[in-house]
Amino acid sequence: MTARALLVPIALMLVSGCAATIHGTVQLVDSRQQPVPNESPKGAVVNMINTTAAVDQASSSATVDEKGEFESPKDSIKPGLYKVEVSRIGYETQTETVEVGSFGKKLEVKLRKIDEGKRKSIKGAASDEDKIINPGEVNIQAPAM
Repeated sequence: MTARALLVPIALMLVSGCAATIHGTVQLVDSRQQPVPNESPKGAVVNMINTTAAVDQASSSATVDEKGEFESPKDSIKPGLYKVEVSRIGYETQTETVEVGSFGKKLEVKLRKIDEGKRKSIKGAASDEDKIINPGEVNIQAPAM
């Protein structure tokens, strides 16, 4: 048997064993794009919405671990166009549109820290207008099914 004949079955096994995923890393950075010391990205939420699928199959989410890594839940990602939103309290939400093929997609996301002066505070607000929450600062997740 030739080397080429051996490679074909091995390649087929590798392809059939790989499911599509959205995975990657999240890093917390300051306004100068430098890593934020003493803060972990653990707990950041990654929402993945398939914009080309039926509603009941359209969304999935994952949380970021202490190393800053995340991966979509097993068998939750199908090839298609996804809106990926990464958020964490105290950091600007990042949104990216990606196309996922049969092997998946790797992302590297940097969440920029919100300056203390720009954060909204409800405590001590002088009027109701000060209590309005910016929709970009609220993370709403679809219920797990």
